[in-house]
Amino acid sequence: MVRRPALVAGTLLLVTGCAGQVAVQEFPVVGATGIGDDYYPGDGNGGYDVERYDLDVGYDPVTDELTGTALVTADTTGAPLRGFSLDLVGLEVSSVQVDGSEVTTTRDGDELVVDPGQVVVDGRFTVQVEYAGVPEPVRDGPGTSGVVPTSDGVLVVGQPDVAATWFPVNDHPRDAAAVQLSVTVPEDLVAVSNGTLVDRGDPVDGERTWVWRSDEPMAPYLLTLAVGDYDLTEREVDGITYRDAVATGLSDRRAGNARAALERQPEVVDFLAGVFGSPYPFTECGAIVTDSSLGFALETQTRPIYASDFFGSATGAELVVVHELAHQWTGDDLRLDRWSDIWLNEGFATYAEWAWTEAQGGETVADQLAAVLEQPADDPFWDQAIGDPGPATDDLFSGAVYVRGAATLAALRAEVGDEAFDELLSRWTTDRAGQAVTTPEFADLAAEVTGTDLTGFFDEWLGAGKPA
Repeated sequence: MVRRPALVAGTLLLVTGCAGQVAVQEFPVVGATGIGDDYYPGDGNGGYDVERYDLDVGYDPVTDELTGTALVTADTTGAPLRGFSLDLVGLEVSSVQVDGSEVTTTRDGDELVVDPGQVVVDGRFTVQVEYAGVPEPVRDGPGTSGVVPTSDGVLVVGQPDVAATWFPVNDHPRDAAAVQLSVTVPEDLVAVSNGTLVDRGDPVDGERTWVWRSDEPMAPYLLTLAVGDYDLTEREVDGITYRDAVATGLSDRRAGNARAALERQPEVVDFLAGVFGSPYPFTECGAIVTDSSLGFALETQTRPIYASDFFGSATGAELVVVHELAHQWTGDDLRLDRWSDIWLNEGFATYAEWAWTEAQGGETVADQLAAVLEQPADDPFWDQAIGDPGPATDDLFSGAVYVRGAATLAALRAEVGDEAFDELLSRWTTDRAGQAVTTPEFADLAAEVTGTDLTGFFDEWLGAGKPA
């Protein structure tokens, strides 16, 4: 796929009135068609940072057609821009306006390019895009993802780069933004998304518009939409609103296991606040339980999506809820600056499962670490360097990333002691709240908290090969 190279900002030196005074004026540039992640060079874009997405979409479950108007509010991050791009896969664009002025665009692979020379933006600017089409599901990784038609509606879920399949976006976790989503669907269906339910409109001509708002910035792939026959419930516990949407098509056994696990969400949130040493980072919580067999669950911010597969047993149901709620701290509030550091998401969430199991009277964290270390050194389990697993989806979400990631934290706890480890997790989730983070930042904080050079430890545990 051809990508446009970045144009580096130039400067023009202008000598003004008084001798010796020099003013620097920056030339407008064209933003890069990539945010700078080595794993996915085409994801995201350069030159701007999105503040907010206001999305107004309609979905027809009969034709699977999506129609949408996206208003993107952004700020330039350096020199003024005379051209820039948004990520958009497929879908036909009928109109693009920048700050209210119609502009022409071109399509370069999965880029919607605002052709240079029509506008110059500097500081806050808006882009409005009208578009339509049938989104293409992403057939990669643990199962079909993206915009996935279901028996009674649609489900939008997946990572790493699913957002661009249904709206124009700066599609990388590094650029998180607030979102308001208005979605119009047949009146007999429920539409569920992230954050707060602002409005459940009255039926008009057989349709109803649902409005959801998330004021806390989120990575684009964490924005979700589920349309179908769901039982939507709401309750408030300790200032957190729990909204759960459970598909009515689940079997009695799976529905029962799902309800029992979701009932414990406030207890899980309290427990995880203790593990991470910081309060739950949002005011909304809950779940979307689909009757589709996706093969995975996802930490969609404030409202994780769970495939029906996970609710075959009570224990499995409970653990997957712990895992996805742990991601609300590490993965959502603390999001990835680059996809190569995926263990910061999955290792932390898996460690939370281990800690929960121990707290419920099951295997201890030390027992689970010991089980990992029982794997012989020539086992393929040790072949992958989980600190740089590779961009292939099977590598990025391999079992080693999850289990060795959790074992890395358990081993670190054994290395530095409980008190220092607890302080480290508390500082990590508090000091870095709302930020995009990296492994070197975590290692540096660990060294600061413990007063110990842990370079060798992280090299061993995150690199290939069994730690000595």
